[in-house]
Amino acid sequence: MSGSKGLRSLSAVSESDLSSALNGAGIVLDYGLASLRICSDVALLATQLRAVYPHFAFKPAPHWADMHADILHPKGLRRWFRPQAVFQCDGARPFDPFPADSPLPLLEWSTNWLIGRRLNDCLLLHAGVVERGGAALVMPATPGSGKSTLTAALAQRGWRLLSDEFGALDPASGQLRPVLKPVALKNESIDVISNWSATAVIGPRFPKTRKGTVAHLAASADDVARVHEPAPFGAVVLPRWSAGSATHFERIDAEGTFRALAFNAFNYAVLGEDGFHAVVRVARQCPAWELVYGDLEDAVARLTAEWPAVVAAAQARAVEPQA
Repeated sequence: MSGSKGLRSLSAVSESDLSSALNGAGIVLDYGLASLRICSDVALLATQLRAVYPHFAFKPAPHWADMHADILHPKGLRRWFRPQAVFQCDGARPFDPFPADSPLPLLEWSTNWLIGRRLNDCLLLHAGVVERGGAALVMPATPGSGKSTLTAALAQRGWRLLSDEFGALDPASGQLRPVLKPVALKNESIDVISNWSATAVIGPRFPKTRKGTVAHLAASADDVARVHEPAPFGAVVLPRWSAGSATHFERIDAEGTFRALAFNAFNYAVLGEDGFHAVVRVARQCPAWELVYGDLEDAVARLTAEWPAVVAAAQARAVEPQA
């Protein structure tokens, strides 16, 4: 039993009970930083949620939620002819419909959009975040950089997954808060991670999305159990996948770190002065590297070997007197 004490996990709930809850008052998914109440009359969503959220607590409404959304069949002929699913929030439908057999990627993509627009208590970096030894590794990157692949690989080798999409930096504490959702793997990355770990739980594949074929890696039971446990900033790594390349691991100065973090933040301008000072503090205090890799095993080994020194530095910062 994971996620919340006294509650069953989604994998422990029958598909029919989950479907009934979704089609009624809804269920609440607790991502850590925020929670979402989701309702849906699309039957396949229950199956797909159980596949990639197996350890999340089953919280049928009413439970508190920060955000509310629906995945619904459109009314009219579209319910029967080439059925579709639409995302609805606050009465609006901001995105084009998805095929009715693909409610999960619609939910994941739409929820990321919702989090990026609504949650401004933290600086939201577009980054993969994992933790080891009590310090967080933050990997900000643009799409296509191999960020999700590297995040997934580390999560399968003993690093705790905080997020594949959001580095939620609390400006007041300087800590990273989990925004825990399944890791979205695309195209070749799906087979890479499937072959990388025999224990990786990967959900169904969805071909012909706007990003190609997509599948989702489930968070572990331990990741979910620690969904409200933040981690102090340890280091920044800017990953870039380059097929056939040797591993290049090069230190970045504070100015380069600042630019990378500010550029890859969803709400840097919204937070204004608080966001600026948070990024400056990280850039000045935390080591940062650019990592170019063509061999996933070598990249993970390099990061793991570097990490004890990062943890020691993070622990030393924690006991330094505050200015």
